[in-house]
Amino acid sequence: MKNIFWLPLVLLFLQCQNSEQKSKTEKSALAQKPPMGWNSYNCFGGNVTEAEVKVNADYMAEKLKQYGWEYIVVDFLWYCDDQDSWEKFANRRPAQHIDEFGRLIPSVKLHPSSEGGKGLKPLGDYIHSKGLKFGLHIMRGMPRQAVGQNTPIKNSTVKAAEVANLPDTCIWYGGLVGLNMTKEGAQEYYNSLFELYASWGVDYIKVDDIVYPYHADEIEAVRKAIDNCGRDIVLSLSPGPAFIGNPKHLRENANLWRISGDFWDKWYALKRQLELCRDWAPHVTEGHWPDADMLPLGKLNIRTELKDHPIRTTNFTRDEQYFLMTLWSIFRSPLMFGGNLPDNDEFTLSLITNEEVLRVNQNTHNNREISFSDSVSIWAADDKENGSKYLAVMNVGSSSKKITLPLEKAGVTGKATIRDLWKKAALSGDGTIEVPAHGAGLFSVKE
Repeated sequence: MKNIFWLPLVLLFLQCQNSEQKSKTEKSALAQKPPMGWNSYNCFGGNVTEAEVKVNADYMAEKLKQYGWEYIVVDFLWYCDDQDSWEKFANRRPAQHIDEFGRLIPSVKLHPSSEGGKGLKPLGDYIHSKGLKFGLHIMRGMPRQAVGQNTPIKNSTVKAAEVANLPDTCIWYGGLVGLNMTKEGAQEYYNSLFELYASWGVDYIKVDDIVYPYHADEIEAVRKAIDNCGRDIVLSLSPGPAFIGNPKHLRENANLWRISGDFWDKWYALKRQLELCRDWAPHVTEGHWPDADMLPLGKLNIRTELKDHPIRTTNFTRDEQYFLMTLWSIFRSPLMFGGNLPDNDEFTLSLITNEEVLRVNQNTHNNREISFSDSVSIWAADDKENGSKYLAVMNVGSSSKKITLPLEKAGVTGKATIRDLWKKAALSGDGTIEVPAHGAGLFSVKE
């Protein structure tokens, strides 16, 4: 009789365990390789127009999709009318569009197809029609207008002002405030957000103002909301630097997270990314990617709310661009191109369509730095399928360096064929190469 009494509780416990395990399995099945895509921020800041998103999607579908590029991400301020938002940033009270449940909705001025309450679904449908995936940037929390109007929270008896944490706002954008996750209605608000995004066909969400400072409770709330929304959505957390002491919590809740603040086309910043990648490399796992941030390549700052950032082609030299793509590939960072794709020249296009280099990013393991000496960082990795090993050589010094590739440190003990992946040619001789200042080389090695 005692065993019969406990049986329903045991079955309930097992059911909960199975449900939790299923959720973890489904979550980890997403982003099994570092996501590859385009993000609107580096070229259009806040806020990109629907037309600009579409021409970048057209370019990706035509020229990049075959190489694995698939995400089109609409970044900051899609819910505000103004292209130049600097004055609104200054007074920290931007005019944002919200619906009856206090959720941000798109500006019809920027996104004409959203008229009539359609939201961003027509844009998502267009992106999907190209065989691509739709990404969206959001800010943590709830719009100030929702708090001021005390809007109802969908599927809750609670209203916005009851869950808002007014002192908790982003230090660089004052349009939203955090939520008090101890209050009834707070989780329901996040649930309602992701219910809306799922209805728009969103495949990828970049949540800003949530990693630094670290808002563990709202990260978990977003995770729960995604799990409950009925759609597979890749979760990206920003901005960095993420705290390296707690990768377990990040892995449990997100698919990728930023390891630095905003990264731009400055050499000192690229040197710093190498240091951060070195620290984070041991924590790279399939489905959960430390993110070195966007690739500020091609045409940048066509429109921006940032001061002293003129329209330009990337400031990185060609050698520095090779360094950037080599580091992001050997570290296995997500690849999010930041420039306006239709403005790409042949060199820029060649950087992001080199199949052998992209294979290093997408299909390797055991990626690690094996030496750093005399301003030269050398990394190694193993191919998951074809038995190749890879060596990346990056020179942070101000003069060129001649080195011999350390094949034994990469696990190569016999006679090997070495291929220069950037030059797409076999390397002759004993494996001695010259790496220019601020430059890099990437090589496959096969015994």
